[in-house]
Formats: sequence, structure tokens, C-alpha cells
Amino acid sequence: MTHRPTLTHTRDQLAEALARLPGTKALVMTMGALHAGHLQLVREAHALADHVIVTIFVNPTQFAPGEDFDAYPRTLEADMDALETVGADLVWAPSPQDVYPTPATVSIDPGPVARVLEGKTRPTHFAGVALVCTKVVNLVRPDVALYGQKDAQQLAVLRTVFSQLDIPVRVHAVPIVRDRDGVALSSRNQYLSEAERKQAPQLYRELQAIARAVENGNRDYAALEQQAAANLKQAGWQVDYVEIRHAGNLQVAHVGDSELVVLAAARLGNTRLIDNIEIRL
Repeated sequence: MTHRPTLTHTRDQLAEALARLPGTKALVMTMGALHAGHLQLVREAHALADHVIVTIFVNPTQFAPGEDFDAYPRTLEADMDALETVGADLVWAPSPQDVYPTPATVSIDPGPVARVLEGKTRPTHFAGVALVCTKVVNLVRPDVALYGQKDAQQLAVLRTVFSQLDIPVRVHAVPIVRDRDGVALSSRNQYLSEAERKQAPQLYRELQAIARAVENGNRDYAALEQQAAANLKQAGWQVDYVEIRHAGNLQVAHVGDSELVVLAAARLGNTRLIDNIEIRL
């Protein structure tokens, strides 16, 4: 039987609610505007811990000027309704002042893993992600934190940061949840026009074509990347990158690597979409 999660906003409310939850805890961090992918994180979290804590916070430090911080959808009541259906125990939906009681003068540089791919296009993004995730993990003290594989680079960044800073939390990756046509679920998908949404599956199809080619023995990674990017551009996409990388550290893939990931980021109109597929050889 599901129940409505306890909703907290301030740090004191969070601490009081956590104190009433004995046993192990799983953390699911979100920016709200929840979809089926987020809810799958909560479902998997139930199998890993006694209690599930969900945070809903649009973090200003991971948005650069001109990005969609102000436009990002904020739908707390609908999010609470959705979380009730999957049995989250506790929700922390803080204000920026609750997360950052004093201006953030400390930063976390995650190192080389944050400087490629998304890091080239959004150079301050992962420092903001690392900071807020470290703060929230320190406040919640979960046994395990769950993150979606769709944000593959974020996952690699957080594994690096938590490991090297000796933050005692286990990171658990959850596979991408896709719509029937293959589009990776994202809160930003609602920005797409009807025509753009019909075109959106092409991004996943291009990644699938690369994965099949590599699995069939093609090792000309540069040519595969260039062909996929050209196909997308011809269809009207603005391509940031299509790249085959080592799955662990996201460095340039070499022939002989057995664990790969092909990642892409591209814009349809004003909406930037990301996706990836892991390849095991």
C-alpha cells in the first residue's frame, strides 16, 4: 500500500524527518518535473534500502547564464502525486537558501572526467553538480544513492568525486528508461514541439547504428562518429558531439577497449537532448 511522502523544505525539517526513519536509506536526487525514469529510480531504491528519500531541487550552481534555469519546469504538487504511487518515504524540496545558507565560495573540480563532452559545452556544469550532490549526500547520509544512466557523464563524475573524497555512499546506476519510440525520457522533452518530438527518435537510432557497427567489428570510430553527426545535421539538428568513449573514465576510446559508451548531445530547435548507449565487446 502506497502512502504520501513526508514533504520537508528546511534543513531542520529534513533532519527531524530523517531521525524518524530507522534502518538503511536510499537517496534519489532530482530536479523535479518527474517522469517514468525518475519513478524507476525510486522503485529500484526500494530494493536496496529500508527507506527512500527523494530530493527535488533545481540547482542554480549547475546552470550557466543563458541556460534554462528560470524556464525549467517546477511541478511540486504533481511530483508529490507521482511519488505517492511508488512509495517514496520522504521528500526534501528546499529553496536555494536552504541548500546554500551562505554564498557558495567553495567549488569542487572533478578533474579530467568533467572536461570532455558536456564539460566542453558547459564548462561550469559539473562543478555545480559535484557541489550540490556532495552537500545533499552529507545532509542525508544515505547508504546508497541512485542516478540514471542517461546522464552517463554525471554518473562518472559523481563516482570519481565520491570515491576520491572518501564520501561513504554507494553509487547505483539505473538503466535509461525510454519511450516506445526509443527517445530517452527527460524532463526537457516537454520543450519539444509536436514536429520535433516526431523527429527526436533519430538521435537514438544513430547511436544504435554506431553500436551495431562496433559490435560487428568496425573500429573506425572517427568515421562512425562523423557519419552520425552528418546524418543529424542533414536532418536539421545542431550537433554538440557524437563520440565513442571508454565507459569507465570517458576518455578517448582505443581499439582493444572492451567497455565502451557512445554518447551524443544535439539540439532540435531550442531543446538540447542527450543520450548514450553502452557497448560491451
